[in-house]
Amino acid sequence: MKLLQANDDAIKAAAFLIKEGGVVVYPTETVYGIGCVPSDPDAAQRICEIKERADKPLPLICSDIEMVRKIVVMTSAAEKLAARFWPGPLTIVLASKVKYSTWVTHGASTLGVRVTEHPVAQKLAKAVGGVIVSTSANISGGEPARSAQEAKEIFMNKVDIILDGGPSPCSESSTVVDLTGGDVWLLRKGPITGEQIMAVLRA
Repeated sequence: MKLLQANDDAIKAAAFLIKEGGVVVYPTETVYGIGCVPSDPDAAQRICEIKERADKPLPLICSDIEMVRKIVVMTSAAEKLAARFWPGPLTIVLASKVKYSTWVTHGASTLGVRVTEHPVAQKLAKAVGGVIVSTSANISGGEPARSAQEAKEIFMNKVDIILDGGPSPCSESSTVVDLTGGDVWLLRKGPITGEQIMAVLRA
């Protein structure tokens, strides 16, 4: 395992490794994330095993909204939330347009996606094709890493690279909202509140 300062050279090295099937920990606008390319079932399985996470889909970060539109069906409600909160810490669950392995979807026909505002996560996602797995860097049920050092202590040598982008600017994981059923379901509280979400949708 390598711990690298998250400069452009390190991001390129991490992107190369990810495209070869590697698993990388990296900073986001919320807590640190652990990721791979979602099209690689072996790498996605590895993340699930590292996190001891067997029953939940893996959320994704996209480099821009154009990539989001390629992989999920953007509803009018999703477009309104995206215009207000992206790039930023809001994950929206939407119907999938692509078929990823069950290690990513766990049988769901939906994907949780967001556009990141963190420069390291954005560059990394872009460098690997525009989309990357971004589940919190923790063992399932435990506190997520808020620094590269915390990630190192959690994962030891189980990941390939940790990109050190300094301490997390936020102590919470992203807000998660499900828009797939016609209603609005707040699946996880986070930096963006349910009240803020509903205010945008009612406007």
